[in-house]
Amino acid sequence: MDWGNFSQWGHRAADWAAEYHRTLRDRPVRPALEPGKVRDAIADSPPEAAESMEEIFRDFEDIIVPGMTHWQHPRFFAYFPANAAPISVVAEYLVSSMAAQCMLWQTSPAATELEGKVLDWLRQGLGLPEGFSGVIQDSASSATLAAVLTMRERALNWQGNKQGLSDAGRLRIYCSAEVHTSIDRAIWVSGIGEENLVRIPVTGPNRGLDIEGLQAAIELDRAEGFIPAGFIASVGGTSAGASDDLEAALAVAKAEGLYTHVDAAWAGSAMICPEFRHYWQGVEMADSVVFNPHKWLGAQFDCSAHFVADPESLVKTLAIQPEYLKTQGADGIINYSEWSIPLGRRFRALKLWFLLRGHGMDGLRTMIRNHVTWAVKVHDAIAAMPAMEIVTAPMLSLFTFRLVPTSMKGDDEAALDALNMRLIEAINNDGRIYLTQTKIDGKFVIRFQTGTWTMEEQDADMAISVIAELADSLLQAEG
Repeated sequence: MDWGNFSQWGHRAADWAAEYHRTLRDRPVRPALEPGKVRDAIADSPPEAAESMEEIFRDFEDIIVPGMTHWQHPRFFAYFPANAAPISVVAEYLVSSMAAQCMLWQTSPAATELEGKVLDWLRQGLGLPEGFSGVIQDSASSATLAAVLTMRERALNWQGNKQGLSDAGRLRIYCSAEVHTSIDRAIWVSGIGEENLVRIPVTGPNRGLDIEGLQAAIELDRAEGFIPAGFIASVGGTSAGASDDLEAALAVAKAEGLYTHVDAAWAGSAMICPEFRHYWQGVEMADSVVFNPHKWLGAQFDCSAHFVADPESLVKTLAIQPEYLKTQGADGIINYSEWSIPLGRRFRALKLWFLLRGHGMDGLRTMIRNHVTWAVKVHDAIAAMPAMEIVTAPMLSLFTFRLVPTSMKGDDEAALDALNMRLIEAINNDGRIYLTQTKIDGKFVIRFQTGTWTMEEQDADMAISVIAELADSLLQAEG
C-alpha cells in the first residue's frame, strides 16, 4: 500500500467505522473472555513477503474486532469513559496523515499556537481564573508526575535534578486514602518513595480527606525532620467519586508552603456546567490542576488538560535546552516540550479545536447533564429493588451498590462479597451491559457510571432491566 491507493483504503476504513458505530448496540459490550484465542489466531512469525490489504483487513474484522471490549458502546458503564466523538476521530485522521512532531514551536508553529488558544478556551469553559496557563499532556498520570517533580524541585530549591536525592532529606507528599494509583506511580518514578506518600483518612459523605488530619500530619512530619513538599487533592476519585474539600485542604497546604495539585481527571469535564462547580470550590488556590477531555468531554484518547498557576516552576523543573533544540530569531514563544516529560509530542490540540467548535460548550454541557440525570435514574431504580443496598450516593454520574438479601443481613461479609462477585460476573457475561467493581470500607461493591458519548436514555433503561433480572435470578438460585 502507498499514497496512491491510500484513498481507497481510507474510504474503506471510514465506511467500516460508520457501520461499526451504527451496529454497536447489537454487540455484547465485552467479548466472552477466552485467554489466548486471539494470540493463537495470529501467525507465530512475521511474513517475508508483503500481504494484501484485503487479507489484512479481513483478519482485522475476523480476529481482532471479536476480541475487543467496546469502549464506545452506549452501555459501557464500567470504567470511566474513553470517548471518541466522531469529529475528534476526523481530526485524529488528519493529524495522523500529517504526522507532525510538535516538540518545539519551530517544528510545528500552528500546533503550538493552537494548543495555547484551545487550552485557554477550556480554562474559560471551566471557570478557572485568567492566571492559569495550560498544556496538553498525554494523560493525567503524566500531569501528576510533572506536578510531583515540581513539588520535589521546589522543596529542594531546584537542586534535586542536579544533585540527586541521596542527601536531600525525606520529602513528604500528602493525599487522601482515595486517590488514584497514578499518584503512587508518580511517587515511585520521582524517587520520593512510597513510604513518603502520607495518606490521610477520609470522612463524610463525599469521602474527602480529614482536614484536621492533614494539618496534624504536616506538623508531625516537620517535628520529626521530614520536608513537607506537596499536597495532591482528589475531585471525583475513581473508586466512588471521592472528593476533597478543596477550599479547606488547599488553605492548609498553602499556609504550610506546599505545592498543590488537583486531580480531577474524570470529574473535571463536568465543571463546564456551573451547577457542578461546588465540587471543586476553592480550585483557584491550586498550583496545578488536571482533567482529561479524553474521558468525559469527547476528545479522542490521548488528551489531558494540565493547568498551572506558575508555568515558570514547571519549566524550571522539566526544561532541557541543548543547542539543537533552540529556536533562533523568535522571542516570546512557547516550546511545550519544556512543559512535559516526553520530548516528543503529538498534535493533540486539533481534535480539541474541532470538538469545541463542532459541538459548542452548550452541546457538551447538555451531554454531561444527560449522563448525570440518567445515572440518578438508574440509582433510584436500584435503590427501590428488593435486597439492593446503595453504598455510595451519586457523585455526578457515579455511584456504587450491592446485593444484600434479607437472609444474609448481619452475616459473614465474605459471603456477601462472594454473592456480589457472582452478580457482576453474571451481568458482564450476559453482555448487554458492562460494570466493574471496587471496595468501599472493605466491602465488595459494584460501580455504575454513565459517560459514553453515544448513550441514550434507553440504555439507562436497559441497565435497570438487566440488573433487576439477573439479581432476581441469582436470588432465586441462592434459595
